[in-house]
Amino acid sequence: MAPMRSALEVLKLGRSDGPPPQQLLAVFDRQLHHLTHLVDDLMDVSRITQNRTELRRAPIALADVLRSAAQDAAPMMKAAHHSLSVTLPADDVIVDADVTRLTQVVVNLLTNAAKYTPDGGAITLRAWCENGQAVVEVSDNGIGIPRHALDAVFGMFSQLKPALDRSKGGLGIGLALVRGLLALHGGSVEAYSAGEGRGSTFTVRLPLVSTPQDCAAPAEDSGALAPRRILVVDDNADAAQTLAMFMELHGCTARAVHSAQDALMALDEFAPEVALFDIGLPDMNGYELARKARALPRGAGMLLIAATGWGQEADKRLAVEAGFDHHLTKPIDFDKLRSLLGRGA
Repeated sequence: MAPMRSALEVLKLGRSDGPPPQQLLAVFDRQLHHLTHLVDDLMDVSRITQNRTELRRAPIALADVLRSAAQDAAPMMKAAHHSLSVTLPADDVIVDADVTRLTQVVVNLLTNAAKYTPDGGAITLRAWCENGQAVVEVSDNGIGIPRHALDAVFGMFSQLKPALDRSKGGLGIGLALVRGLLALHGGSVEAYSAGEGRGSTFTVRLPLVSTPQDCAAPAEDSGALAPRRILVVDDNADAAQTLAMFMELHGCTARAVHSAQDALMALDEFAPEVALFDIGLPDMNGYELARKARALPRGAGMLLIAATGWGQEADKRLAVEAGFDHHLTKPIDFDKLRSLLGRGA
């Protein structure tokens, strides 16, 4: 929050000899990404401890997960001038897992290695099969872990003295999340280090699927965003207005309203082709609003998208039952939104 607060104060001064706005916008973009990641991790850990996390498991090729995780971690590795060596298992090494969550596990381990390895370090990601299990190993030549603390690093907000001395250190959430997600998969993670300054190795073990199965390829985005009339409904005025601005910058005609009653009037007057409804509206929840919208002559064929902070599988089912075509969790992934609007389905 500190860099964003400072950047905002610089913008408010509006001096011609100050830094260019684009430089300040880059600060907001980077820090908002960090803040979103932090909140997501905190919510994930909370859901795990309350047994509220729902996995979407399917047989997946472990090599695809590692390849994707390495790509996600590449910018951080490049910025720190680390070398990342990746050894992938055979394509027929299959695990029963939630692909998003398992990728999150590996990315967190790579991120942890990058943070706690001095610039120009060497990091290794490799996987193999052993005793009916898939084994994934992330090792580095970084600051290491004292032997007495090898298990403690998986506790919430765990911070070792060497990590506290490093400006790139986090809040000690990532490894707790890794252990929790792997436990949900029937897997485990262990840490090893020969001591401070001698690097670390994190070893993940997951059950193998006994019979290799084909893995579904991800759907491809279709492309350009067609001009449309779009209604944005959110009681947070800043959120609604900025989302409407985004739509207009992409050639759409957008209108923002802040209550369900205003939304129902706009459906008749504005006749949108697409509508994004927040769920937590002050006068009527978004599910009820969706049902009322679908009952209107202009609402039957409209593309209806739930845009909400509630992102559990149960919330997505409620959205479908209420008549929504799609569900997006805030903060909205704009690439995903563009894809939905580009498809028109």
